[in-house]
Amino acid sequence: MKENPNYTLKELTFYFLKLGIIGFGGPVALVGYMHRDLVENRKWISEEEYKEGIALAQLAPGPLAAQLGIYLGFVHYSFLGATLIGFAFILPSFIMVILLGIVYKLYGGLSWIQAVFYGVGAAVIGIIIMSSYKLTIKSIGKFNLNSFKTNWLLWLFFIVAVIITLVTQQEQIVLFVLAGLIYMFIKAPPKWFNNKTSNSIILLQIGFWNSEHSTLVKIAIFFAEAGAFVFGSGLAIVPFLHSGVVIENQWLSEQQFIDAVAVAMITPGPVVITVGFIGYLVAGFQGALIAALATFLPCYLFTIALAPSFNKIAQNQSIKAFVDGITAAVVGALVGAVGVIASRSIVDIPTTLIAITTIFALVYIKKIQEPYIIAVAAVLGVLIKSII
Repeated sequence: MKENPNYTLKELTFYFLKLGIIGFGGPVALVGYMHRDLVENRKWISEEEYKEGIALAQLAPGPLAAQLGIYLGFVHYSFLGATLIGFAFILPSFIMVILLGIVYKLYGGLSWIQAVFYGVGAAVIGIIIMSSYKLTIKSIGKFNLNSFKTNWLLWLFFIVAVIITLVTQQEQIVLFVLAGLIYMFIKAPPKWFNNKTSNSIILLQIGFWNSEHSTLVKIAIFFAEAGAFVFGSGLAIVPFLHSGVVIENQWLSEQQFIDAVAVAMITPGPVVITVGFIGYLVAGFQGALIAALATFLPCYLFTIALAPSFNKIAQNQSIKAFVDGITAAVVGALVGAVGVIASRSIVDIPTTLIAITTIFALVYIKKIQEPYIIAVAAVLGVLIKSII
């Protein structure tokens, strides 16, 4: 913990509470707001401290913006700061998705609500396609021959994950762990290796799918597992959620899942908060609370565990290689999941056109934000359904 802050914990908490209310635009935008407000304008956080937070958020699992916020709370106010900032940042969007969940449950069967999500669901597909493209470039490299040669093994993990996800329509956590281990041993072999560690991860995955639990316990285990494998972008959680929520446990229909992702797009704060909406649809407020806490708990624990000695950890090449391998496979799974979801959500010419238009808008209108696209898609959905 670093001393002599020129701000109070109360001030920082209220800042993140406000950011959780008005912070639209996804993880990249939220991270940018934090730098502008806390580093450049208020000078509460130094450039070095901010960069350390970004590096930690990229190395450890957890949604990028939430993890950075928790780390910035830890910088001067240790565990209490990390805890308060985490709750302040997540709480506004959690309340919003609960309210939307109530409305959705009450009126989701009405034709105008269905028309709204008809357009919104198609736009969400376009947004996820663009996000997965950007995430691929950022995590692995550009789609060119030089990148393929330089990062051929990462591209191999990526392609294998895409294919396996498309074929099995499930998340394969064992594949992610193996990709991380293989890349670590090839690029930066560690001085030691503990077989028990990797075996326990694999056994945890096997035990999870074979166990019998009540719905709430299943929700807690599933969402904690998903939260532990989100690297960089909140949208990376989509393949985990889709296979577990729609296919494996059949808690939601395909359309309900797309609607849940849409809700995350139209609310401020971290995109991962869609887990609260999903949890509410599955098991009411208890389900929402457990899903949200379970998803963000790994992020919180990793941050406070790594923060005190992060400078030393960040220099460990074996850890970096392990994370790079996992990230390549996770991004590949995201691309595969997009294919699975799109095949069931893009059902006609209007939805195809909305998805394509969304992609072009994100490519050519640089400053456009997702909530505006979602709003336009909602209007288009109502208009199209009124004509058809």
